[in-house]
Amino acid sequence: MNISSVRARTAFTLVELLVVIAIIGILVGLLLPAVQAAREAARRMSCQNNLHQIGVAAHNYHAAFSRFPSGWIASNALDEPGWGWAKALLPFMEQDNVVRLIDDRLPIELPQHEAARLFSVASFICPSDTGPNLFEIGEGDGHDHLLGNDDDEHGPHNVDDGLPTLFTIAKGNYSGVFGSFDIHDNPYRGDGIFFGNSRMRIADIRDGTSNTLMVGERSSRLGGTIWHGVIHEANEAEARIIGVADHGPNDPIGHFEDFSSYHRGVTGFVMGDGSVRHLADNIDIVVFKAMATRQGGEVISAQ
Repeated sequence: MNISSVRARTAFTLVELLVVIAIIGILVGLLLPAVQAAREAARRMSCQNNLHQIGVAAHNYHAAFSRFPSGWIASNALDEPGWGWAKALLPFMEQDNVVRLIDDRLPIELPQHEAARLFSVASFICPSDTGPNLFEIGEGDGHDHLLGNDDDEHGPHNVDDGLPTLFTIAKGNYSGVFGSFDIHDNPYRGDGIFFGNSRMRIADIRDGTSNTLMVGERSSRLGGTIWHGVIHEANEAEARIIGVADHGPNDPIGHFEDFSSYHRGVTGFVMGDGSVRHLADNIDIVVFKAMATRQGGEVISAQ
C-alpha cells in the first residue's frame, strides 16, 4: 500500500459546513415558534392564576363584610380618598406588607403614600404585559376618545402620552367591571359590580354570578392601569381601575377603558362566582355587554 496516498481527514469541507449550518438554521426556525408558544402558554397560565387569586379574595371579602368591595371610596367631590377595590382585597391576598403602607383615610396622591404608589403587586400584573412595572401617570381631567389603530394617521392613543405627569406609580393589569356604558356618564351608578361607593352583594347579581363579569384584563397598550384607586388629578382617573364593555376585548380601535390583553385571541376575566373565563376577541358585542351587567335580565348561553 502506498502510505503517502492515505490521508486522515481532519476537518469538514466548506460544502459540508454550509449544509450543517443550513440544517441548524432550519431546526432553529422550527423550534423557536414552539418555544415562544410554550412561554406564552406559561405566562397565560400565570395570568389565569392571578385572576383566580383575585376571585378568591373577592369572595373572602364578601364573606367577611357581606358585600364586595366598592369600586373606590369617595367622601367628597374629588373622589377622595379614592382607594379602590384592588386595595381592599390586599388583606385577603397575603399582602399585609402593602396594607401597612396605606392610610386609607387619606388620598392616594399624598407624599406619605409614595412607597405604596411604587409598590408592584405581582398578583396584579399580567406576565404577558411586558415592559416596566412603573410608569409616569399623566395629569389631566380629560376623557377624550381619540381612536386609532395601526393604520390610522393618529396611531393608538396612549392616555399618558404628551401630558404633564404627576408622579411615578406601579401599574396593574386588572380592572373591575363598571358595566356596559361610558363611565363618565355616571361614575357612581354603573350597571356592573364596581363603581364609585358601590356596595354590591351576591344577591344583587340577578343575572347569575356565573354569567356576570367581575374583573377583567387591561393591557398597557393605550395607557397605564393601576391597582391603587382613583387619583383625581390623573387623566382618565376612574378608568384607571374600572373598565366597560363599550367595545369587544382587544378591539383595535377601542378606548382606554375597554378590556384587552396580550394573549393571542383572548382576554381573561373573573366571573361573579370567582371562576376564570377567557373570552375570545370575536365575542358578539351584544353578548359581551350583557355579561358586563349584573341585572340586565339577559339569558346568556353557556357557550
